Amino acid sequence: MGGPEIERLISLFGKLPGFGPRSARRVVLSLLKQPHSRMIPLANALEQAAKMVRICSSCGNLDSSDPCQICNDLNRNRELICIVETVGDLWALEKTGAFRGYYQVLGGTLSPLAGVGPEDLNLAPLLKRLKRNEVKEIILALGATVEGVTTMHWLYDQLLPWHVKITRVGQGIPMGGSLEILDEGTLTAALTARRPA
Repeated sequence: MGGPEIERLISLFGKLPGFGPRSARRVVLSLLKQPHSRMIPLANALEQAAKMVRICSSCGNLDSSDPCQICNDLNRNRELICIVETVGDLWALEKTGAFRGYYQVLGGTLSPLAGVGPEDLNLAPLLKRLKRNEVKEIILALGATVEGVTTMHWLYDQLLPWHVKITRVGQGIPMGGSLEILDEGTLTAALTARRPA
């Protein structure tokens, strides 16, 4: 088919989410047809991102600054924190423009079968914010999967002693659904219609 360099590229693209062997081959062919306008800029952008992007120590977002741009935005509402499972979920909610508070990215959900316990969740920065008495409401915006619901119940129990309002996103998120794949209208409706957890 092609040399080892091409096969390596196809193999690497094939490991990305949403890519199979066919789509990986199509992407590699597209890049190779226009190496100077597509491949080299992509390689440079990947190298730059690998060097510059880091995890925000405040919320768990990915950005080239720490704290991230969202955490550094003083125009946001410090009294609101939205807890999400992944950075992809944060980006999906942020794209809607419906939420103007801050975030906490857990980095996963509780899953005993996968070996993910409470100690594996990124909660320490949230506890620091709670100790400063800034937070008035925490929105639980986790997917409607078994693990997401289990994590929401666990979080509710952990947050109850802090005497903050605890809500969860409302309508529009189907059982088994992930926030990252939902459209902006559905996410906006879910945030707007949040209810007590």
